[in-house]
Amino acid sequence: MRPRRVSVRRGGSVKQPGVLYVVATPIGNLEDMTFRAVRVLREADWIAAEDTRRTRALLAHFGVAGKRLVSYREQNREKAGAELICRLAEGQSVALVSDAGTPGISDPGEHLVRLAVASGIPVVPVPGANAAVAALSASGLSTSRFLFVGFLPRRGRKLAESLAELASVPATLVFFEAPHRLEETLRRMLETFGDRRIAVARELTKLHEQFFRGTIREALDELAKRPPQGEYVLVVEGAKSFGDDGPAARKSAGAEGRRSADDGRGLAERVLELERELGDRKRALKQAAEEFGVSRREAYAARLMARGGLQKATHGETGNDEGASD
Repeated sequence: MRPRRVSVRRGGSVKQPGVLYVVATPIGNLEDMTFRAVRVLREADWIAAEDTRRTRALLAHFGVAGKRLVSYREQNREKAGAELICRLAEGQSVALVSDAGTPGISDPGEHLVRLAVASGIPVVPVPGANAAVAALSASGLSTSRFLFVGFLPRRGRKLAESLAELASVPATLVFFEAPHRLEETLRRMLETFGDRRIAVARELTKLHEQFFRGTIREALDELAKRPPQGEYVLVVEGAKSFGDDGPAARKSAGAEGRRSADDGRGLAERVLELERELGDRKRALKQAAEEFGVSRREAYAARLMARGGLQKATHGETGNDEGASD
């Protein structure tokens, strides 16, 4: 069923509704603002902004003056949303912006978009900067399938339940996190997911942008060297590429993991894949062994078999390779 389009009858004529434009704004670097976004903001009848002072500064930077702004944030979204829908129904156009990035993505703008769609009002995206996609694109992890989670529950049972649900998702996971919760979140991820690969993006597009790429345990070690500051996006390897659903699943699914290790193919492929990604054979053997629940010596033997080197392994040469030591 198609949504009913709102129309207003004035003086015997039917007035078509206006358009709600969902306008992305920079997440740090002002050069990421698009020409189209500036034009839409200049031409819109109203601009709905999460923080009107911040948006006025952005408009001033791009020479957009004399605009009517209305505050639209989590605390007033019901009342402000109803007023904006009325203006749209009267044929006026509204540009929706957030403090940074794409409105509606982990953002109160989602509510206004839902109202507009339910009312049959046209909604037009004006794409641009997005922290989640930016971090994912540069993470070095799989981008073929991903799940945007946003912010996790802050603590306690809800946090544990959320992570447990996500542990078996066969897709790359993308999170937002605040600096004061970063360490606790990483520790809980390590407990629930195991030592998966992760990319930690900090201050994206800003002067002090940083990426850390490694495992969750290595990210915690890195975090211990300096206090966290700024805004973070966490991109975490999914369950399918990791090979299981975390430490608990690894123990309960031992028979299946052993079967993969015995035939050698899955284990060997994982070792070689990790060697290419990490550039370090010892780390690759260690991580693959942990994922499959086997010793590093078994992982090394599987690697040699894949490369046609099993005969050397049976003559004891693995004992001379420090990468195969337990």
